[in-house]
Amino acid sequence: MATRRGFLGTVSAAGAATFLTQTQAATSASAAPTAPAAPAATDEKAARDAIRNVNAGMRTNYASLKSELVTQLSPVIVVQNNAVGGRFTLIDKGVRVETVDPVPEYFELAKSIAHIPLGIYSVIAAYLGDQVPNIPNAERIDPHDLDMVAFKTPGDKGWITPLNTYRTTLSSALTKLPTANLPDDLYTSCNKILTEAVKFIDTIVKAQSFDMVAYNRFAAGVYPSIRVNMTFAATAQITGIEALMKRWRTLIGEQAWSNLYVTVLSIWTTSELNQASIIIRRTMNQAKVATHLIDLPTVETPSDPIAVALDNLARIVQDNVAAEMVFNADLVVADALKGKEDLLSDEILKQIGGTAPAAKTAAFGPAAAGACPITGRTAAV
Repeated sequence: MATRRGFLGTVSAAGAATFLTQTQAATSASAAPTAPAAPAATDEKAARDAIRNVNAGMRTNYASLKSELVTQLSPVIVVQNNAVGGRFTLIDKGVRVETVDPVPEYFELAKSIAHIPLGIYSVIAAYLGDQVPNIPNAERIDPHDLDMVAFKTPGDKGWITPLNTYRTTLSSALTKLPTANLPDDLYTSCNKILTEAVKFIDTIVKAQSFDMVAYNRFAAGVYPSIRVNMTFAATAQITGIEALMKRWRTLIGEQAWSNLYVTVLSIWTTSELNQASIIIRRTMNQAKVATHLIDLPTVETPSDPIAVALDNLARIVQDNVAAEMVFNADLVVADALKGKEDLLSDEILKQIGGTAPAAKTAAFGPAAAGACPITGRTAAV
């Protein structure tokens, strides 16, 4: 920290300890002919508890400010990622104005069918055992990860019953698909995925065995149709969210909108390049989007997402101001308080001779045709 460096100057951590020890010894020798008696254990505990109380008092004051700040935050949009494309809540002047699920229904329908290969994999994965031959890109699979997932005894047939249950679900969807009134291209892709999935399940259940070569062949065969479903889902989400943002922008006015905070709650696996964040950032004040659009990963969906979002946003906002007030003598530390870094991270890296991992940057340019919009890779079909 800056104060520590200012006190010790350029002395190393080990040298600093020696310097302080020598200084204390010299002071003690000159001040008194005999060393003072060691403090009683009870005195030491009381002293250390008094020191701990300083931090407890800080936390009490910090929590009090945060609690009051929550009611002042405005305007705020809280986004909860869900299966239907996101739930959006507008809060203005401390009042929850509206909660909306703005994405058209075919977003959910398109993704539902696109998830079928993952649904089949989830049933058979634990039974993989040693059934992973030299499939394409096999080197990308961590062998230990594979051992953790494929935990069933080789030859175990426990996958057959749950897979047949899933087949019944797929068969019902396939039978009723013509009456779902889907757009033609979406209907065609969904029909292809469902038909091939039922066929694959029938084949391996009849054989009482499966292998990853056959599964990969099935998954690659339906991938072009999955891409069609992804296109429909993305279009639905963009259309629904942008229309809602336009309406809310008109509702609260340009001046308020220019200071808009957005907190997007998601699970860790979807927190980077989050769908809602990509879309909503385009509608915000671009001068503030870097600090006012907060992607907030959670372990699981909280029971009160609004409260969690506002509590975290209040912490971020008050830290942004505190950073410049408390640490204006050390802008590196100030930036740490304003960001995701721990305040001691820089000092720890210095002492262990390490460097911070390179930050990942998100590119929002168009992906290559047929490529994954996140990784940019093109699947071999």
